[in-house]
Amino acid sequence: MLGHGDGYEAAGSASFVGRTGELALLERALREDRLITLTGPGGVGKTRLARRAAGLAGASGTAEGTGATEPADANADAPSGPFPDGVHWADLSPLPDGRLLVATVADALDLADHTARTPAAAVRQWIGGRRLLLVLDCCEHLVTAVRSLVRELLDAAPHLVLLVTSRQPLGLAEERVLDIGPLPHAIDPFGAEEALALFTRRAAAAAPGQAPPWTEARLAAARSVCARLEGIPLALELAAAQLTDHTIEELAVRLARRIGPLSAPRPAPGHAFGPAPVRPPRHRALRTAIGWSHEWCAPRERLLWLRLSVFGGAFDLAAARAVCSADPLTETDVPPLLDALVAKSVVRRGADGSYRMLDTIREYGAMWRDGAGEREALREAHAAYFTELVRAAERDWLGPAQRIGYRRVEAVHGDLCAALDHYLATAPERALDLAARAGFYWACCGHLHAARGYLERALAAARPEEVAPRIRVRALWALGVTLLLQGEQEQAHRIAVGCEALAAGLDEGPEGDAGPALDAAYLLGLSHLLAGRPLAARIVSDNALEAFPGAPFDSGPRIRCHLVRVFALTGTGLFTDARDEAELLRAGCTERGEHWTRAYADYQLALICLFEGRPAESAVHARAMLESKRELGDSFGTALGLDLLAAARAATGDGAGAARAYGTGHAYWQAVGHPQRGTPELASVREEFERTARGALGDQAYEAAFREGLRHGHVLRTRPRPYES
Repeated sequence: MLGHGDGYEAAGSASFVGRTGELALLERALREDRLITLTGPGGVGKTRLARRAAGLAGASGTAEGTGATEPADANADAPSGPFPDGVHWADLSPLPDGRLLVATVADALDLADHTARTPAAAVRQWIGGRRLLLVLDCCEHLVTAVRSLVRELLDAAPHLVLLVTSRQPLGLAEERVLDIGPLPHAIDPFGAEEALALFTRRAAAAAPGQAPPWTEARLAAARSVCARLEGIPLALELAAAQLTDHTIEELAVRLARRIGPLSAPRPAPGHAFGPAPVRPPRHRALRTAIGWSHEWCAPRERLLWLRLSVFGGAFDLAAARAVCSADPLTETDVPPLLDALVAKSVVRRGADGSYRMLDTIREYGAMWRDGAGEREALREAHAAYFTELVRAAERDWLGPAQRIGYRRVEAVHGDLCAALDHYLATAPERALDLAARAGFYWACCGHLHAARGYLERALAAARPEEVAPRIRVRALWALGVTLLLQGEQEQAHRIAVGCEALAAGLDEGPEGDAGPALDAAYLLGLSHLLAGRPLAARIVSDNALEAFPGAPFDSGPRIRCHLVRVFALTGTGLFTDARDEAELLRAGCTERGEHWTRAYADYQLALICLFEGRPAESAVHARAMLESKRELGDSFGTALGLDLLAAARAATGDGAGAARAYGTGHAYWQAVGHPQRGTPELASVREEFERTARGALGDQAYEAAFREGLRHGHVLRTRPRPYES
């Protein structure tokens, strides 16, 4: 798996130019060393080289598998090569400090930890004895925090290999430092002019009318540009973008005036520009190129550049329009200005249509932003926009846009953290409101540590007299759900009781919404269910639904209370009632295009069918649950669904299929950091049908099929259909 920013290389692997020697040295280091740091100035191409090497390591080291329901053979998905457990990429450039460092690494590892242990402990344990390559990109602003984490990981994971990119080394004893310099650019008939090759390619893309073949004079001008820009790839790309308005010869003349004369042994006959072995300082060359690009921009393009620096990572057009459209820019001004910045290579457009700036260019924009006094206003606009994004996702909870809302909230995780940090420093009551709204989404997406951390900080920072009681109830509810998912049942139950008492003192909302009371009832009922008290859960949900009558789909809190009631009916053995109500909920969800409630309605129907001796029907519902969980990206729910699918297969006599499904489910349980969990009745189902499958196959065959499913599961966790095992 190589993720987090794949789409931002200018032209994928085809855009990689030169670096043959450095790449060979890096490939050797990845075989021989456990910690390799690529150092060098900004813009020199450390990230691109690391991505190239990591991509080659991943291509030679992991197998994709068949994706079929039945693998062709027991080793169909068995990875091979030096990194059988994958290549994982963590982009650290958006992080303002080290607080989210470990969470970012966990995301890169696809670890959705559902425990109360520290994130660092979860990462250490998950890596364990795995053989994988972890790339930590852009570490220079987090050297102390990265050094500490790397030390812990190397000590805890004997087969882990770490590749780091940074403008300075980490300073660890076992670190192998590879200093990455500019691309070779001196005229050498026996050597490679890699800088010229890159500039030529970028020039042809920016201005096809100036593509080779070139005259001797134009070739000399191009070489002069490469020499004066010190062969720094980013500087060359920024310069090439200006060829839409200038010829290469004009570019060379302007650079000569900007940087000054460079001593050369002797210009080639008839050439205005000769070789330049005496080189300007690297940082000066890059600053010159960025400053030159800044001057080339129109005033309104410069203004958008500095405003876009508020985004730490990727952003979309809607975010740019909302956050950056303060006077004198309007929302309609932003799209063409953004296109102009893309054309000038200041902003890069990803394959998915999103945008981002390289950290060096973003830093330049931030310098102008702070000088213009716009920093705080932009942070406020940024926080307001992402708060509204979460509110919109809440409004769409019960409809077909639920899935889109989930994915949006997941995609902007870093921006939401930045918004919360801003509000915690400036308006804690707003931080509490945002944390309360985002907390449930984060809990469902696996960001439990972030949800708990921000909720606890906001609850401590916001003074009760400055916070609406409804917001406080919602925050406590979100914290209680998070704690339950982390296995902290006693603490969560105490919060649920307090949440219920606080909600009881509130009147219904302005539109008759009993949301706080129903939220509290859901939390308390869920706490009873997980503790094995289904009758108590039924009483809580029934009391709340009777006190605040309405249709199940009137609101999110109400539908969640109905779901608790279905679970409670199943837990007390009232299968007919539970099935009838689950089918009603499922039908309503199907009609509305809702996934979260539908998944758990199918979960209950699958369980009931097993209890009633209808395993084939149970398997249908288990697969439907898994499809809904796939839409939401929920690893915990996927693990539950795979266990039910395995039980249904065992009950139909398919012992091998059951063992494989149990193995695949185990890969997901490993990802969430828990032993197999769920409501108590699921534990007895799992134990019974594991025995059934093992008895049908025998221990040796069962273990072989289980291991096959486990291997397949690790591959499928990066695939769109995890249930195909």
